[in-house]
Formats: sequence, structure tokens, C-alpha cells
Amino acid sequence: MSSQQENTSTLLFNRRIIDIAIKLSALALILFWCFQVIKPFVLITIWGGILAVALHPLHVKLSKILKGNKKLASILIALIGISLIALPAISLSSSSIDSAQSLYTGIEDGTLKIPSPNESVKEWPLIGVQTYDLWQAAYQDIQKVASQYPEQIKSLSTSLLSAVAGIGGSIIQFIISLIISVVFMAKSTACHQGISALMSRLMNESGDRTITTTIATIRSVATGVLGVAVIQSLLSGIGLLIADIPGAGIWAIAVLILAIAQLPPILVLGPIAAYYFSIADTTPAIAFLIFSIIVSMSDAVLKPIFLGRGMDIPMLVILLGAIGGMLLSGIIGLFVGAVALALGYQLMMDWLAHSPTDHT
Repeated sequence: MSSQQENTSTLLFNRRIIDIAIKLSALALILFWCFQVIKPFVLITIWGGILAVALHPLHVKLSKILKGNKKLASILIALIGISLIALPAISLSSSSIDSAQSLYTGIEDGTLKIPSPNESVKEWPLIGVQTYDLWQAAYQDIQKVASQYPEQIKSLSTSLLSAVAGIGGSIIQFIISLIISVVFMAKSTACHQGISALMSRLMNESGDRTITTTIATIRSVATGVLGVAVIQSLLSGIGLLIADIPGAGIWAIAVLILAIAQLPPILVLGPIAAYYFSIADTTPAIAFLIFSIIVSMSDAVLKPIFLGRGMDIPMLVILLGAIGGMLLSGIIGLFVGAVALALGYQLMMDWLAHSPTDHT
């Protein structure tokens, strides 16, 4: 090959490289712009997809009852879901605002009545004496005690308002995600075909298996983590209402948050049980404490029943993925982490099953 031909070949090669680089840069720029446009909707869309997968069996059953009317089934699920979310949220917000207003008015007017502390409070480990003294001072003169801690009360009020606002925003996002999930369920056939085509393009023969594992993992986490958390929260709320504990709804939500975070509800119910011992007779107080322990330990029985049911993947893999994902990415990480670890476990098992000795 002559020197001129080599130079021409090199020039053409360089032009192709530059052409490919320009095209890839343009493609990357377009993809970046697309992502920036949809970025505000990514989280709620992912949540919508998760809800659609979790609720799809219910949607199928409801569609059969309604003689195959998928749209009507989707609308009914949306209405029921919004009612279950919005009505308790409105009631809780209203009661919280009323309680805060009455508490503030009672402190300002000196009309707030606090029950006197029981002598057994002094026996609480570490904080018993200090708690008794502060409680006794508040019982005698709540205005004087409040005037001694203005900054702490202001900080607590601000934190509570921020928490309420955050919960309100989360509820709105959840409702929007529920509406998106309803659209996905109404168009479930088209959605499944589109995702199957995408996964087949990316993973060839493994695409359908990956979709099946993802769907099963999402439903397993929905029932085994969120479902158990809801059960523990409902049981706690019922027990708190029977015991006539102030702010039962707020404490039930706190139990729900702890249970989702895979922390024992006794962290909330334990101090409440200690408080109940100071205001109630021994028998009901012991009964409430036993009830609190049973509720807190119920996940040890419920999770093996729901988590990983019908899957070839061990429950521990799903649970570790859910916990690790939540620590990394919040509540949505419950599902993303569990799916990622389940797929990783599946890939590892496939790799081990096809060892080099199989080809000898």
C-alpha cells in the first residue's frame, strides 16, 4: 500500500471517528434533555409502576367481576385507594390541628390540666427522677414550665409543622402515583408488550424471566414488608384507642413508619406502655404491655408467610435487599433494592449452574 493510500485511509478513519463522536454526543445531549424534562415525574412514575404491579391481581379479579371492563375496574381502584388515603389523612390533620390549638390555648390561659405523676415514675431507669420532677412541675403550673423552655417549644412546634407539611406532600404524591398506576393497569396489555420488547432487546432470552422475577419481587415486598407494617400499625391503633391513649392516630402512624423501616414497634409502644403504667391500674397496664410486645413480635410470624411466597429466591435475600435499598434510597428503595438483589441472586445461581465442568 502506497503512502498516499495510507494517508487517505487514515483520513477516512479519522472522519468516521469524528462523525461517530458527533452523533454520539448529539444522542447523549438529546437523552440528557429528555431526562431533564421528565425528571420531576420520575419518582411518581416509578411509584405508579410499583403500585400497578402490586395491585394488578386485584385489578384482574375486579375486571372479571365487571365482565372484562378494565377501565371501570381501574376507576374503582382509584376511588377506593384515594378514599382510604385521603379520608384518614384529612381526619388526622384536622384532629392534629385542633389538638395543637387547644394545647396552645390551654398553656396560654393556664387552663390545661395535666394528671399528676405516679410515684412509680421515679423508678424508671436513668430518667425517672428528672421526668417525675418535670411532670410534677407541669402539673402544678404549666405556664411556668412552658416559660422556662420557650426555644425548645418553638423548635418542637416548627418540627411538627414541617413533619405535617412533609406528610401532606407525600400523600399528594402518592395519590398522583395511584392515578398513574390506574392508567398503567387500564393499559396493562400494551404496557406488558412494550416492556417485554424492551427487555428482549436488552437481554435476549433472559428478558421474560427478568420481568417475572421483578414482578414477583415487587409483590412479595408489597405484602411482606408494607403489608405487615400496615397490619402492625392497625393493631397498634386499635390497642391505643381501647387504652384511650391521647393521639392514638399519630402513634399508629409512627408505628407504621418504624415497621416499614424494619424497626420494632416497641420503640413507640414501650414508652407509651410506661406512661400507661403511671395513669392506669396495674392489670390493664400489664395487658397493654403484653399486647405491645405481641404486636412488635408479630412480624417474625407474618414475614415468613408473606415475604418470598411463591418465589425460588430465599426470603433473606428479599429482606436484605429491601432493608439495604431503603437505607440507600428511602421507601422506594424497599422495592428497587429487593429487585436488584433478587436479580443479582438469580444471575449468580445461573452462573453457578453452568460451571466449566458442565462442558467437559
